[in-house]
Amino acid sequence: EMFDHPPYRPDLAPSDFHLFIKLKEFLRGKRFRSDEELENAWTTWRSELAGEEYDMGILKLVDRYDKC
Repeated sequence: EMFDHPPYRPDLAPSDFHLFIKLKEFLRGKRFRSDEELENAWTTWRSELAGEEYDMGILKLVDRYDKC
């Protein structure tokens, strides 16, 4: 089954998504020797992020996806 590719919309570009920006800031300058170190960093970042802010971010991501 083939799906039409939606037109590119810079206003919906996932690289602009606010949670990704915060994750990039958290990871800036860090180096990981293993996948486990990276997973631990992800877990730390996720636990430091307020749960409600994270949940709202995910809901906004779904909203943006639906607009495509």
